[in-house]
Amino acid sequence: MYYYLFILAIGLERVVELIVSRRNAEWSLAQGGREFGRGHYPVMTTMHGLLLAACVVEVWALHRPFIPWLGWPMLLVVVLSTITRWWCATVLGKHWNPRVIVIPGAPLVRSGPYRWLHHPNYTAVVAEVAALPLVHSAWVTAVVFTAANALVLNTRIRIENAALGYA
Repeated sequence: MYYYLFILAIGLERVVELIVSRRNAEWSLAQGGREFGRGHYPVMTTMHGLLLAACVVEVWALHRPFIPWLGWPMLLVVVLSTITRWWCATVLGKHWNPRVIVIPGAPLVRSGPYRWLHHPNYTAVVAEVAALPLVHSAWVTAVVFTAANALVLNTRIRIENAALGYA
């Protein structure tokens, strides 16, 4: 029961992200921003929505137990990855959103987690996608969505690197 409430809370947090990101995308476009790779965005958002649903379905349908030695560390990974993602959003400010929008002349952000990584948000997302199902031992969901996320991020990172001039 607690796991279902946890997934609901994650889903509500995603709704907040979408509200913030929509506002930020509108601002970026109003500043003359150009969007890249628009076609992969619906795939990415659908995958993340299905991840939440699959977590619930696998735990419910296959009666997955909570295994403390696995669940508690995975919960910590999810919490830390969420904190990292919001750290990224805070550092990027109005420039943060899940679309690839580049404002001509805007400098690359090199503070916060961006001091160490080009894509710290994606590092957090990789950890979260793997860990969230494992909080309640939904290992099939963890494997399937980790693989799907790798495919999506492969496309996403190539698009973003090209847009930002890394590649």
